[in-house]
Amino acid sequence: RDFCLSRGLGDVYKRQAYTLSEAETKKGNVGLAAWGDQLEPGMKAIAVSRDLIPKGLTHRTEVEVEGLGTYVVLDKMNKRWTDKIDILMADRADAREWGKQTVTIHWEAPEETP
Repeated sequence: RDFCLSRGLGDVYKRQAYTLSEAETKKGNVGLAAWGDQLEPGMKAIAVSRDLIPKGLTHRTEVEVEGLGTYVVLDKMNKRWTDKIDILMADRADAREWGKQTVTIHWEAPEETP
């Protein structure tokens, strides 16, 4: 089933871009994501805030980002962030150009067990 988090008039999340720079991933192991995936340039990957994981945005979940296409959840953020996704970009110039935006996302929520 299709599932979106409804907030007010739409299904939205704060969204920023991130890159494979050491400052934005893991020091000493550039591109190593929190779930252990090795991110590579050109991957259509997103990082999610940890509060979204119980809502079905778990490791390897496919996510449709309206206007951008299909991405895969391969990373998770520091616990201090909430209601947020970050989309992996090729370089800092692209990430800065994108800045902060609000996007609508859709994903298949796992079936609830009785």
